[in-house]
Amino acid sequence: MEDSRGILSTERPFSYKATKDGRAFVSWNGKAVMTLGPKDAARLAKIAASGDEYSIQLFLAKITGNFKHGNERRA
Repeated sequence: MEDSRGILSTERPFSYKATKDGRAFVSWNGKAVMTLGPKDAARLAKIAASGDEYSIQLFLAKITGNFKHGNERRA
């Protein structure tokens, strides 16, 4: 299983906003972390059309990759 702690299905930390020019802005817990180009944004739109929230969260988690390195402290 990709999400062994269940964070993607319960907390849903990722969100996105599609733009008119074919890009998408990805946020994690309300903080912008990445801008997807047209190719990846099209893949996201295809997954979003399925309506499965877990698949969307999993795609966003995989596409953002390693933007956290483990040395960030929780407030």
